[in-house]
Amino acid sequence: MPEKALAAVAMGAKQSNLQEINIPDLSPEAGLLKIEAVGVCGTDWSWYKADLEEPQILGHHSVGYIAQIGKVAAERWGVEEGDRVVLEEYIPCGNCQRCRAGEFRLCDFTDPWLGGIRYGATPLSVPPSLWGGFGQYQYLHPNTMLHRVPDHVPAPEAALALPLSNGFEWVCLEGGRLVGSTVVVQGPGQQGLACILAAREAGAKCVIVSGLSADARRLKLARKLGADHTVDVQREDLKERVAEITDGEMADLVIDTASGGPSTVTAAIEVAKKRGTIILGGFKGQPIPEFTSDNLVSKYLTVKGVRGHSYESVELALQIITSGKYPLGEICTHRYTLSQVDEALRTMGGEGEPEAVHVVVAP
Repeated sequence: MPEKALAAVAMGAKQSNLQEINIPDLSPEAGLLKIEAVGVCGTDWSWYKADLEEPQILGHHSVGYIAQIGKVAAERWGVEEGDRVVLEEYIPCGNCQRCRAGEFRLCDFTDPWLGGIRYGATPLSVPPSLWGGFGQYQYLHPNTMLHRVPDHVPAPEAALALPLSNGFEWVCLEGGRLVGSTVVVQGPGQQGLACILAAREAGAKCVIVSGLSADARRLKLARKLGADHTVDVQREDLKERVAEITDGEMADLVIDTASGGPSTVTAAIEVAKKRGTIILGGFKGQPIPEFTSDNLVSKYLTVKGVRGHSYESVELALQIITSGKYPLGEICTHRYTLSQVDEALRTMGGEGEPEAVHVVVAP
């Protein structure tokens, strides 16, 4: 093993630089991952453009090989050196009520803003510093949540495990019974495309995906992944199109994955049928103008705000990735090296190369 690992360290205000970080001596409960590929997430972009208080290594959609592992960790995780795995970003405490109930992603210790730690969101000042995936190696905390990945899966597709798992979490585990239902997905990004796959696997009768004119490539990809209809909301009225497609019945389930303002929340309420369910999968950062709860009451709607994936949904996503059933390689549009992390992040944020869907950094 080398004594140091090269990593791209975010310094704030859209800048990073390559640094050598000491590789730590491992306790029997910990391990070390050799990074093969890391998917770039919208959350990475949010951290990257922020004025960070401290430098940190971003990247949390990590896939790689176990380079070193302590005896206790090997027994606990059921892996050994050389095994290929993907990581979840959450590092829960393992002891609180949420963790014991299986809801570890809601554990306060997974939230850096509450004093916890999380992969891709923890500063260098927290030992042993290698908390992010944008590097050659990543530290494996004793409470790491990991999943094994077969060797035949291409690395960029394996790095889709977490964004795809959000789709399975929101659609299958939170959305209710979907066999024979109509599903509307707002936003054809990584999360929206994941929801299409999940809806298809769950037996939806009709899947409708909405986006902007700039999303033309993504909307075309949505059809390849199983969407029955796509709607450009800058050219067509979403409510009218859903009414036309469903003969006025409207949608059983609406999932808002759009990254824009709160107008999509209002649209979701409009296209949901009576006793329908609305899943809100993203922060809007601003209030909904002139919002009234009357439509929620009159239509008997269920509205859920959701967080990310669970262990179960990651396993479901990996089953689909491993199966080769869908053309997931077409989602993986851009690939960069470790020295190109700034360009990768800017591309993910819409300021680099055009028409990005899934961006990967491969050290």
